[in-house]
Amino acid sequence: MSDTKKKAGGSKAPGKSGGKPGGKPTGKPAGGKSTGGGGAARGGGPPQKIAREKSTDTGIVAQASPEQAPRMLQRYRDEIRAKLTAEFGYTNPMQVPRLEKIVINMGVGEATADQKKLDAAVSELTAIAGQKAVKTLSKKAIAGFKIRKGLPIGCKVTLRKARMYEFVDRLFTIALPRVRDFRGITGKGFDGRGNFAMGLKEQIVFPEINYDRVDEVRGMDIQFVTTAKTDAEAKALLKAFDLPFAN
Repeated sequence: MSDTKKKAGGSKAPGKSGGKPGGKPTGKPAGGKSTGGGGAARGGGPPQKIAREKSTDTGIVAQASPEQAPRMLQRYRDEIRAKLTAEFGYTNPMQVPRLEKIVINMGVGEATADQKKLDAAVSELTAIAGQKAVKTLSKKAIAGFKIRKGLPIGCKVTLRKARMYEFVDRLFTIALPRVRDFRGITGKGFDGRGNFAMGLKEQIVFPEINYDRVDEVRGMDIQFVTTAKTDAEAKALLKAFDLPFAN
């Protein structure tokens, strides 16, 4: 009889939950649900915090404002396109020529002896174009110039869309007027298929280049690739962008 009473009294002893005899246990109930506030106070995880933030959401989604179109692109849409349509009598808006891309190439022949000069040219071309320039490799070996096949001997960058029009703006309005004894661009650089190529002898005409940090003056070739079918249409397009032709 005494053993039965001891077993019955033993069921009231505190368990693993650490509760006092006859009182409420301090741990969580076995099958109960914890409230949101109590879970956060006891070190609840991030999902509970996110749930509270969602509950107070106003439903307004923030959207980024659209980027402003470059000045030359806006000018093409507002003025140049209508001017070319009236001049050449296009019947379809897709026939109006436009700039497709601009390729800037810089040859660094001295890179055969010192690759650091090529690295300097890449950094300068990147600053001028506003886009990372890539190194160009030789396609064949030329023993007279000490060039091996696959040797990095230059750099180039291809610009499209907004960056292309931003470069056109800086080239026509800032860089070309800074050329020494500038009398215009010769019109002999067309290839017969509506593309135009021109050259610059000094990269220091661009304001992005710090003259004190230039190790050597280098030139570059600039190719304008357009959708024009003839050279006359391409020249009219570039003239509308205020490219100063000498003839």
